[in-house]
Amino acid sequence: MNNQIGNRESSKADLHVQEVIRSAELELLVLLQQRAELMKRIGSIKQTLVGLANMFGNNVLSERLLGLLDRSTSRRGTGFTQSCRAVLMESPTPLSVREVCELLKGKFPGLLEKHKKPTASVTTVLNRLVEYDEARSSQVEGKGRVWQWMAEREHKDEAFLVHSQQFETLAVDPRNVA
Repeated sequence: MNNQIGNRESSKADLHVQEVIRSAELELLVLLQQRAELMKRIGSIKQTLVGLANMFGNNVLSERLLGLLDRSTSRRGTGFTQSCRAVLMESPTPLSVREVCELLKGKFPGLLEKHKKPTASVTTVLNRLVEYDEARSSQVEGKGRVWQWMAEREHKDEAFLVHSQQFETLAVDPRNVA
């Protein structure tokens, strides 16, 4: 008898744990989607500002804004990923790994010297930017794989977006979980 009561209480606890896990999972999916959308919007705004600075000169931007865009002359150094982002953002056309490396050498002298295999490091970062939905990659005949900054969001999986929006309220209120 005590064993049956213990089993029932244990299964109730398991159900509650599963509800919490499902709720947390759904909320995490929603938050990750929001983060991807924010990164896209930030990238679009940065790309616009970089374009304006290229057209009218860096002097139209404040030192703070130049720093945010990795164009400041007073910054000690910049992150490798951020440097790759900057190069992709400023390019109007898709770039190969070698082209990205050449642009990095020109814009951030000495940055690639820290890497044993610069092309492998750049490829890793570019593929990560694709995973973050900040860039896209494609095959171009005669050029191989190329990467381009995505100024506007491209939904790769519309079903995922619909699914995550449907469960947005579930992530907030675990009582709605079936």
